[in-house]
Amino acid sequence: MINKVTLIGHLGKDPEKRTLPSGASYVRFSIATNESYKDKDGEWKDQTEWHNIIMWRDMADRAEKQLKKGSLVFIEGKITTQSWQDQDGKTQYRTEIVANLFRSLDKREGGQGNYMPPPQEEPYSGSTEKTSTKTENAPAEDNDDLPF
Repeated sequence: MINKVTLIGHLGKDPEKRTLPSGASYVRFSIATNESYKDKDGEWKDQTEWHNIIMWRDMADRAEKQLKKGSLVFIEGKITTQSWQDQDGKTQYRTEIVANLFRSLDKREGGQGNYMPPPQEEPYSGSTEKTSTKTENAPAEDNDDLPF
């Protein structure tokens, strides 16, 4: 079974750090993800979803220092749901993303961001060899004998 969530969104508020009596620290905050679509009349609509995030221990400490309201962040984690009885006896639910990885995508001062795009591949040249192994006296290749 798989329970994995990947989100990129903006923080709705600064992370709020708390410490349990055991000494374990955590932060909670929400992030917004946006989706644009055309409605039945052909007009563009924006839909925002809010996600509750929780981070524990060292990750919580880093998030408290690095993230602030409005920050763009990449988060990976899992979905969890807690339930409890409120004062009126009604069952309440909270769904959260328990993060196991995050990366700030905000640009740093000087124009550098934390996001590193994948390296650009060199265009395919038709050969995997860097140097030619042909010699001047070698016979010319006949491409008509290819098996495909």
